[in-house]
Amino acid sequence: MSSTAIAVDTVGHWIDGRVVDSDAPDATDVYCPANGEVTKRVPVGSRADAEAAVTAAARAFDAWAATPAHVRARVMFTFREKMLADIDRLAAIICDEHGKVLDDAKGELQRGIEVVEFACGIPELLKGEFTENVGSGVDGMSLRKPLGPVVGVVPFNFPAMVPMWMFPVALACGNTFVLKPSEKVPTLAMEMAAMLTESGLPDGVFNIVHGGREVVDTLITDPRVEAVSFVGSTPVAEHVYRTGTEAGKRVQALGGAKNHLVVMPDADVENAVNALMGSAFGSAGERCMAISVVVAVGDEVARAIRERLVERIAELRVGPGTEPGVEMGPLITREHRERVMSYVAAGENEGAELVVDGRNGVREDGFFLGASLFDHVTPQMKIYREEIFGPVLAIVRVNSFDEALQLVNDHEFGNGTALFTADGRAARTFISQVRAGMVGINVPIPVPMAFHSFGGWKRSLFGDHHVHGREGVRFYTRYKTATIRWPEAGAAPTEFAMPTAK
Repeated sequence: MSSTAIAVDTVGHWIDGRVVDSDAPDATDVYCPANGEVTKRVPVGSRADAEAAVTAAARAFDAWAATPAHVRARVMFTFREKMLADIDRLAAIICDEHGKVLDDAKGELQRGIEVVEFACGIPELLKGEFTENVGSGVDGMSLRKPLGPVVGVVPFNFPAMVPMWMFPVALACGNTFVLKPSEKVPTLAMEMAAMLTESGLPDGVFNIVHGGREVVDTLITDPRVEAVSFVGSTPVAEHVYRTGTEAGKRVQALGGAKNHLVVMPDADVENAVNALMGSAFGSAGERCMAISVVVAVGDEVARAIRERLVERIAELRVGPGTEPGVEMGPLITREHRERVMSYVAAGENEGAELVVDGRNGVREDGFFLGASLFDHVTPQMKIYREEIFGPVLAIVRVNSFDEALQLVNDHEFGNGTALFTADGRAARTFISQVRAGMVGINVPIPVPMAFHSFGGWKRSLFGDHHVHGREGVRFYTRYKTATIRWPEAGAAPTEFAMPTAK
């Protein structure tokens, strides 16, 4: 442990409505990616810490589930107002710990707040159905009931938005929640916990425990936990899904991505390049919806896109996210930057043409890396097959729309994809036949609004439900039906046959 690390504050867990210290002796450094300095320490929680968080959530569940839905919604309304009123400070926290530029951080917060707004309408979404006289003097009804304590495990790249895909809907449905945020960006979660308490959320309904695999495995196997939501890499998503389902949990686990943007010969090249710059290099490529492959239909399209991208990358402004005019900030850690650079080296070694080398933009006053552009990439190459999660864009050349569609469909990931074209028939065919969960037509990052649902196909999602929207309500509730008879005077007759309506 360095002397710098000793001098900074340690983040605690949030359990039963207050900050608590960890029982575990270990802690991890939290860095400011823009200057490489340690800003605080976060505990590597123990099994006991995780169990304490679940205990608090289990203890609070019955009373919270019995709270009328419109009263739960009022907490979400107040929480929304607090988030909006403090959005500048919250965005600065994200910028400090993640590195993304301030405008991007504010955009992330706004997209998360939109899920809160969706959750504010929960009384309408939880309404059941009623049928009079399903039999003589018998009525039928259905309703949705909360599950119990549920868990969310989230990555570093969206400290606000991804947790808010989960907990506003879960809480509004009447569940209690345990959040395991990334140890790289712990502060924003703690701020939201405090705001929820200030908004009237009872103690124990929302809890936070920091830590690594021991904490995660404890949470997803605890018999009191009813459901698990996860966002992260595909190997970990598959582990969470298998472990959680084997323990009897309901699980939604969102994994990796390799998002393709197909450019047709009739597309406006300038619009396509504008879209590629933002979607490939925004947030330094650390987005599950980042475009990392551009599929150019025809060599003429490829040449035009390549030429314009080279010009635009040269103009890309890289620096600390707090500086005016900066378009791309640093990567999250020095180790992650090394990993991304290893992919650039692998692309060269496999024979792809490195048109722009982002390694020339490495700076030692932070975890900065420039944008890289490859051409003549093939599906056999590592830089095409694997998720890089950094500012690296690959051009793949094909001869036809059908070849482009097949390329997207053959990839193991099916998170998001986009087609740039002026041809309505091609767009309609693409939407219908592409094997991906989220599709954009002349939209590079087709992230659904909160009243729809987010999720991929293939090895980008393990489980049956996407997140937020009506899918989120379905995930965080159980369906129940009731058949009701109020007997008239006298005993009801004994029936040995299957009852039917008469």
